[in-house]
Formats: sequence, C-alpha cells, structure tokens
Amino acid sequence: MTNHAPDLIFRNPKWWEIQLLEKNGCRCADWSRLFISADTDLNLITETMFIGTNHIGKLDNSESKDVMIHDATLQDCFVGDNVSIHRIGNKLKNIVIGNRVTIENVDRIEFEPEAACGRGILINVLDESGSRPVKIYPGLSAQTAALMCRLPRLAESYFYPLVDEYIESLPPVADIGDDASLIDCGTMVNVRIGRDVTVEGTARLKNGSIINNADSSRGIAFLGHNVDAENFIIEDARVDGGAILRNCYVGQGVVISNGFTAHDSLFFANCTMENGEACALFAGPYTVSMHKSSLLIGCMTSFMNAGSATNQSNHMYKLGPVHWGILERGVKTSSNSYLMLGAKIGAFSLLMGDHKTHPDSSEFPFSYLFGDDKGATVVVPGMMLRSCGLLRDEMKWPTRDRRTKRKLRIFDRINFHVLNPHTVSHILRALDTISDLLSRPADDDRFVRYKGMKFSRAGLERAKILYTLAICKYLHTRLGNNPIPQPTENPVSVRWIDLAGQVMTQQTVEDALKARSIQEIEEIFDKAAANYDKTELEWIGNTFGEKWRSMEPYIPLEAKRFDEMIEEDRTTYRENLNREYKMLDLLDNM
Repeated sequence: MTNHAPDLIFRNPKWWEIQLLEKNGCRCADWSRLFISADTDLNLITETMFIGTNHIGKLDNSESKDVMIHDATLQDCFVGDNVSIHRIGNKLKNIVIGNRVTIENVDRIEFEPEAACGRGILINVLDESGSRPVKIYPGLSAQTAALMCRLPRLAESYFYPLVDEYIESLPPVADIGDDASLIDCGTMVNVRIGRDVTVEGTARLKNGSIINNADSSRGIAFLGHNVDAENFIIEDARVDGGAILRNCYVGQGVVISNGFTAHDSLFFANCTMENGEACALFAGPYTVSMHKSSLLIGCMTSFMNAGSATNQSNHMYKLGPVHWGILERGVKTSSNSYLMLGAKIGAFSLLMGDHKTHPDSSEFPFSYLFGDDKGATVVVPGMMLRSCGLLRDEMKWPTRDRRTKRKLRIFDRINFHVLNPHTVSHILRALDTISDLLSRPADDDRFVRYKGMKFSRAGLERAKILYTLAICKYLHTRLGNNPIPQPTENPVSVRWIDLAGQVMTQQTVEDALKARSIQEIEEIFDKAAANYDKTELEWIGNTFGEKWRSMEPYIPLEAKRFDEMIEEDRTTYRENLNREYKMLDLLDNM
C-alpha cells in the first residue's frame, strides 16, 4: 500500500512515540513499517495491532471526540485523516481508508489481491441458462444494458471488449471513500465503499461496490439491516430489511427492502422491490413489486406494477429455464396472474388470470388481457385508454424520481409520455390489423383468433374508436392547433424503439452499435434524448398522411372527446369511492 503514501507527508514514529503506542496497548512486530502523519495524535490510537505496512493520517479530536483508532487490527492499510475506527472483530486488510470515515463494530473488512469488487460480473438476465449475460460496471445505463441482453450475438465481439476497456480506465477499487460510515456490520470481503456511503447492520457482503454519485450530504447509497449480497454493484440506491442479492446491478433511485430476494437481475431507475422474488429479471425504470408471493422471472419490464402472487414461468421440461419474455412499458398484473413465457405483452396493458399460449399482444397496446379457463388469452383492445389512471401515472412518475433532487449524474434516460411515437406506431398498426380481423368470420365460439389470442368482434369495433381517439389526443397534445408538419425531403420510414424507458429511433440504436467506447454509446443516447422533440415532429410529418391531414379540423374535437371519456371515468371512480366510504362511515351505520 506504500504507493498511496507520499514520503514527504509520512514518517516512522520516534522511539518515545513507540513507547507511547505500546503503553496504549498497541502492538507491532516491526515498527519501521508503520508510518504516521506529523499531525497524528498518538494518544488516539489504543489497543491496536499493526501487521505489515500501514500509514496513519492526521488524528485530531479537537472538532470531533469520535476521532480514534481503538480495538482494531490493521494489516497493510492506508488510513486517511480524522477517522473513527473501533471494535473491529477480526481485521482490516489491504484497504485504503478515506478521510473522516467511521468504522465501528465491524467483524472483518478485507480486500484480496486483484479484487474486482463487482466490476465485470456477468449477470444471466432474461435467460438463466446464460445465453444473454450483461457485463456490469459502475455507471451502467438501462439503455446500454438492454442492448447487451437483446443483442447477445454482439456480446463477445463488441460489448465485452468495450466494457473491459472502460473498467480498466476506472480508479483502483480497494478503498473506503471519504465520509463513509460502516457500523455494526458482519464480514465484508472485496467490497468497495464509495464516499458518503452508509452501511449499517449488514450481514455479509462479498465482491461488490456501493457507489454514491451525489453531491456531499445528498447521497442516497445505503445498505442496511441484515442485507446479504454477493457479486453486485449498488449505485445511488437503498437496499435494506434483510434483502438477499446474488449477481445483481441495483441502479439509481432503486429501493429494495423487506426480505426481497433476487439473483441474476438488473434494477434500474426508481424501481421499488419488497417482499417478493426476482430471478433473471431486467427491471427497467419504475418497475414495482411489493408482495410476498410475487415472482418476476425471465422478463424485461418498465413502468410495471406487479399485483400480489404475480408469477411467470420460464422453465421447459426438456431443456430447463430457457424461456423469457417482454412486458412492454406500463403493464399491470392483477392478483394471481400467471404468464407462461415466452410472451410479449403490449404497452400499458392489464394482465389478468392464467395465460399459457405464449401470447404476443404487442400490436395491441392499452388492452385488457384475460386468461380463460383453458389458459388462452382473450384480448379486449384499447380498453385501458378509458382509464383516468393512465394520465395520473404520466404526471406522478416525474414527481417520484428519487434522482432529480440529489444533483447526481443521471445514467438512465426516461421518456414519461404515455402516448409517444412507439405506442402510437403500435396503435396505427393495430388499426390496420383490426380491419383485417373484422373482415374474417368468427369461429364457432364467436371469437376471432390471431397469434394465439382471442378477440370478440364487438371488442375490435370498440377498439377502432378508442385507438382513433388516442391518436387525435396525441396529435393535439404534440401540435396544439398547428397543422401536421409537412413531410421532410426524401422521408424514410422510421421505426421507434422503447429501449428500457427511453423512446428512440432504430437509427439511434444502429448508431450506438457503431460506437467505439462505452462513453460514445452513452453520448449517442444523450443526443437522441436531447433531439427527441425535433425527431418526433419530423416523424409525425412523415407518418400521418392524407387521411389524417383531412381530419385536421376534427382533431381538437376528437381530443376533447378523449378528455371527456377520461373525466367520465374519473367521475365514476370517485362516485364509487364515495359510496364505499359512506358504507364504511362510523356514524352513518350506527
């Protein structure tokens, strides 16, 4: 550790200083390998054993009476200024300890040679068999992680070399950052603690990093009571309440607590996970699971809300857990819902019952999906568009962003719009598909079948109206009373992709796959986010042709009809709620 100790600052203790240390109960086999600062008050070092080469910074309790090194064993450590280290059960080994660090009642902290501290760990997300691993690192964004697992053929040849190069550019890992606090913890082996991080009451931590990117005193990185984690990176997140993590990345603003367990999973901005279980989960921004009986497994989500006893199945009898699926943004699952993977569920849909036919409802966003008694999926397209909860969600998500008030560099880019080019593109395709389905005769049970799903003709007719209203609402929201923009010269068809919460064009993804570094990939995503409004307007002009231009005088009226439909739903909801309150009122029932 001597490379961390400039010769001009540290010196060996004098013979009388050695006597003082020995009088204070300190021991060292070779005092010539102990180096102290000129400002070190040796009276503040007591009952401590020094092994190997150690450097001790300034110790001065004039401002804080907690400054001390007591009842500890230090082996090959570099200790910063004004630390508080006491009651160490075993030893501190091979560590650089920053300034004003508190380490109290900790069993053992040790770094092994060449410790990775979670950097470069492969997370077998989506497919537990390991065909889509994501290599994690500090600063991993949801967008880059999504590219890695959705394009596994490029992992070995493209993504992993870029990640390895980026990791090599990062500072050394065997340290505890300035103003960190470690209190009442068990064993910690190869765990990097960032500045301003608090770790309190953890059971066992191994091979990981806990990172705070916020300004001083604004940090949210915290590990708490009985947390047991191995092979992890936790970044600007809170993990508490006996959570158990194996092979996980926990991103900015995430809260994991109350006995939640997870392995081979990724959690991105503002996810909340309590009580349940995750396995091979890609939890995109704002994924929420709060119930003990819920299992999220082998799927990709964002803005999801999991009802109690939500369950997915990724196991194939002959080959093992090889299935995976996608729940596009905003999917909600009811209590006891079950989904057999692989499946793809359209954006902002409500999933109820058992679904065993591997449905792909991505063409029909904003739908109700019911599982019938045989496990088939009955789709009622567009019904979620009538819900006042959609607009409420769109308004509440930005206010619940735990990252924005912390003055930290934000990794995950998020587009909060419910109606955006991605969802609207699906609506436009759905209208064409619905016209085709209505031209077909229904089966004997009066359902029209498509891609393993069942539709009623009445539901399809109603969906045409709801989807048309939604498009008018979208155009009016984006354009106001302005006309649809004229097409650009040589317009090309633009496909939009929702990449883990960021809505972007396919061209953006293709540009990212030509980048030469992780930093360049992130810059491309940043540029796409900054140019989103301009690109969206160009897309509107190139997409909405003569049919929609002829409707321009009616678009504000149809948008108003959409708002009235939402307000009607809100009024009905409030009336029902008031009836329930009246039923439960104490005085009215006496």
